[in-house]
Amino acid sequence: MKKISSRQIYFFLACVAPVGKILFLPALLAKDAKNDLLFPILAQILVQTLAVFLVLLLSKRGMSFYELLENTFGRIAAKILIAIYGLFLLFAALLPLLEQKLFVQSVFYDTLPSLIAFAPFFIFSAYVCAKPLSSFGRTWDLLAPLAIVGFVGIMLLSAGSADYSALAPAGAAGGSGFLRSTADATSWFFDAALLLTFMGKYEYKKGMAWKGALSYLAGGAAILFFYATFYGIFAEIAPNQLFAFTQTSKYFSGITVLGRIDYVFIFALALVMAFYTVLPLQGGIDCAMEAFGTHKYLRTILSVLINAGFVALVVTLDYQFNDVVQVIAKTLFWIFPIFFLLVPALSFLLGRKRHETA
Repeated sequence: MKKISSRQIYFFLACVAPVGKILFLPALLAKDAKNDLLFPILAQILVQTLAVFLVLLLSKRGMSFYELLENTFGRIAAKILIAIYGLFLLFAALLPLLEQKLFVQSVFYDTLPSLIAFAPFFIFSAYVCAKPLSSFGRTWDLLAPLAIVGFVGIMLLSAGSADYSALAPAGAAGGSGFLRSTADATSWFFDAALLLTFMGKYEYKKGMAWKGALSYLAGGAAILFFYATFYGIFAEIAPNQLFAFTQTSKYFSGITVLGRIDYVFIFALALVMAFYTVLPLQGGIDCAMEAFGTHKYLRTILSVLINAGFVALVVTLDYQFNDVVQVIAKTLFWIFPIFFLLVPALSFLLGRKRHETA
């Protein structure tokens, strides 16, 4: 099996993962945190950076997460636990999928029925999910520069229109606003949980844990800059601006002459976001493969069945996105830290290979 390189892991953490946080979340945070929206994002970035550091340090043992579980609890218990972890990833995939569906429907189409507009995504998703996670490394080599070009382009068109003084004075939302918005953002920050499924698919290199953490911090800095620009442009009406990164560049003065050149950068980020949105599904399928075996056609069968199931969910929840946000982001947010922070931390207690000493 071809391994993911350390460079590709850094690309994922610094360039691909941040793209999933700049669509719906900015408007949601602006509603509760107002001009303090940078503080909950900073808190989430710091916690997630710690979780990323822990997962990368854990990978120093040279085993997959399933192998760690099996060495400690035995085969049957390991299969049950890895299946539970896979179910969490599938649960975490629902909100990004609905977010992506609304984005595609609203930004790229305005006349086609929503399911028809979004159906090609599930065909793409089923194809990608049929491939092992280890095949994603080369994809990140390609997506990273695309993400950089898309993000830099959007920011160049947006920054000049922002009034950053709108972020002052700090503390307007108070402690309750900070806590509420920090909790709300949790459902978008589970990158360390994804990274845990990559264990065993890359070789740990010296200093990889802190380099990966710094890579995630670099991506986090870009997110903070975008959120500051977003609020600097929209201020009090920011909570009404869904699909944030498609909105900020509209006010570039040159658009009246050059046309909507920002769509070039929007398409670039949308492509990166499509691959990122599929990752929880693919991670869930990888966990299922560990739990149920490695039959030749099992991955393809699971990919088709799981994506078909999410098609049914998307149809059922077609006009209930706000209800899904209420349930996942505002009620069940506490589930996410269990899997992206507590599980990696406790995994250091799991057994090593039999020939290794503690």
